[in-house]
Amino acid sequence: MSVAADSDNELEENFYTFLNLPRDATGEQINAAYRKLSRIYHPDKHVDPESKEKAEQLFNRTKRAYEVLSDPHKRAIYDCVGQKGLRTVGWELVQRTKTPAEIREEYERLAQAAEERKLQQSTNPRGNITINVNATEIFTPYDDTQIPRVEISSMSISQSIEAPINRKDTLTLGGNLYSSNGNGNGNFILCGRRLVNKGWLELDIGAGNGPLVGVKGGRTLSSVITVNGGTSMNFRDGRVIPAVFSTLAVQLDKHTMGSLTLNVSSQSSMTTQIDSSSEKHAWTTSFVIGFPHIYLSAAYTRKMIENELKLKFVAKLGTFGFLAEYGAEKKISKYSSMFAAVSLGVPSGVMLKFKIVRSNQSYIFPIHLSEEIVPAAVFYATVTPVLMWFFVKKTILDPMRLERKNAEIEKTKRSNEQRLTRQRQEAHAAVELMQHTYERIVSEESNRNGLIITKAIYGQMEDSSINLRENAFIDVTIPLQCLVKGGTLVLYRSSKSELPGFYDPCIGEDKILKIDYTFRNQSNSIIIKDMDSVQLPLGSNN
Repeated sequence: MSVAADSDNELEENFYTFLNLPRDATGEQINAAYRKLSRIYHPDKHVDPESKEKAEQLFNRTKRAYEVLSDPHKRAIYDCVGQKGLRTVGWELVQRTKTPAEIREEYERLAQAAEERKLQQSTNPRGNITINVNATEIFTPYDDTQIPRVEISSMSISQSIEAPINRKDTLTLGGNLYSSNGNGNGNFILCGRRLVNKGWLELDIGAGNGPLVGVKGGRTLSSVITVNGGTSMNFRDGRVIPAVFSTLAVQLDKHTMGSLTLNVSSQSSMTTQIDSSSEKHAWTTSFVIGFPHIYLSAAYTRKMIENELKLKFVAKLGTFGFLAEYGAEKKISKYSSMFAAVSLGVPSGVMLKFKIVRSNQSYIFPIHLSEEIVPAAVFYATVTPVLMWFFVKKTILDPMRLERKNAEIEKTKRSNEQRLTRQRQEAHAAVELMQHTYERIVSEESNRNGLIITKAIYGQMEDSSINLRENAFIDVTIPLQCLVKGGTLVLYRSSKSELPGFYDPCIGEDKILKIDYTFRNQSNSIIIKDMDSVQLPLGSNN
């Protein structure tokens, strides 16, 4: 019993779009859409052998979509996990009383079982490299006659590797090296974690600054309350240094979490924190009472999802002084991001921070520009990351993205070459078979001064233009007119490439649908994006 792994590049049929139905279509709507297409594609409607053969292929596709969507059980599987769920052999979907949530749970359970051996052999490396740079002589030189020195003041490297033993047990081996002003130290730690009922337990053993042993754990007490804590003992310089921590977290509402943390060690503290996060905003406020400092901090993040950008602002005020920080984090690929921030504080001065994240590896570069808040240092710390970003984006990232996108498109084309060829052939066949239906609908709409599609094209639009790229679009006037019913055209939120008589002329590219039409003898034109919904004539409530 296994679940076949589907390629990420495999294109699946969208049964809803082929029947031009919304995802929440009723049984009556599904039956009506099936009857409409059957009148066009049923082989008995055609006499010519070639047309009959084309009609049979399209009718089989129509019937396949109808059989899935008209069957509540098959439809639930399709809605949850797509066509791969319908093709899966061996999983317990014969119980037709299962809900969509149970169907997804069953599929995921079997998928996890199929991947368990891979999980046992895999590791999850995590790493962090931090290089602290002292560049304070640039803005506050000690000697104006000499070139300002820029030096590395300290460096730290940490690395850990996770080794899943099974679905409950994980071993983690980590280490850290630190060097500053010619002095250095390091340590390593071995952690074993087990998932238990509603919680977890962890045992730590380490060495470096003396042997270290510790135990941690966490448990979910209710749907809104979790608690975790732990203790450790460090044997160093002939004495034992104990440490204890505990955190109580409470879900205050859908977007807000409150926590209270107590830490008893050589630098004891008690922290009260509230975190609130929504789709576009995130707030964090905390109040820390401890040794050697007491401070209040607040952080705000503005999430600009459409631009894959986060703007971050932080303020801290306490017995140590004050600190203000502003920065931005930009996602540059699926697994990579860049972060830059400017930190202003007393007594810390001005600092510029760069952070590059690649998968689970982080590279951090704090650059100390001045020990006081110098306007020139603040200006250059703010402007330099912006200029660097535009330079890197234009010279490195954009060419890399274009190359990666083209490679993905070619890979998808190769993986789906036969299906794309069949889709083009089916689209051309569908247009031929629609001819009589098209003429009938145009005649009916003309008699009532209704909706007539005069020209419709689908494909890739040129940059900054409403013109379509040559050889990257298709004429869809006939199939679109055949979707008109009672003077109204309704297209739902999905890719139009799956509509009858359509196909994807430029796979992997952004596409638009341009429709020129007349309604009540008035000419109109509209352009919509591939995934947008539309109802014509505009303003119709039918």
